[in-house]
Amino acid sequence: MTDVGSMAPDAAFDLADGTRSSIAAYRGKPLVLYFYPKDDTPGCTNEAKAFSALMPDFAKAGVAVVGASKDSVKSHAKFIAKYDLKVALAADADGSLCEAFGTWVEKSMYGRQYMGIERATFLIEADGRIAAVWRKVKVPGHAESVLAAATALTA
Repeated sequence: MTDVGSMAPDAAFDLADGTRSSIAAYRGKPLVLYFYPKDDTPGCTNEAKAFSALMPDFAKAGVAVVGASKDSVKSHAKFIAKYDLKVALAADADGSLCEAFGTWVEKSMYGRQYMGIERATFLIEADGRIAAVWRKVKVPGHAESVLAAATALTA
């Protein structure tokens, strides 16, 4: 389960710099894990830029931030370079990270049903417990809300 108070599932993923990591690799410090549908699309770009702008504040609070989508490592690297993003991006090509956190869901657009990533954010405590969950995220103001919760967690 990915409810508040439960242990965050561990799943491995590749970072945009080509290194392999996992949720467990972040134990010992809080982690913001946010899921977004696709690199270089308007909402996802705005969200990544918002988190990037706040990275000095997250770092000051001792909180790591990782964005995750099913895009490739190569796509993530181009996305980071194009917008000078400061957040780490996880490539979840096989969908295991999305599955583990329940963000691979059925969506609907113009009456058509399809599978896609639900925009969602998880604040994970240093011990691996989920401290907060935001589902069906609306981008404006979201990064600031997450920062406020993360700062309160580490205060």
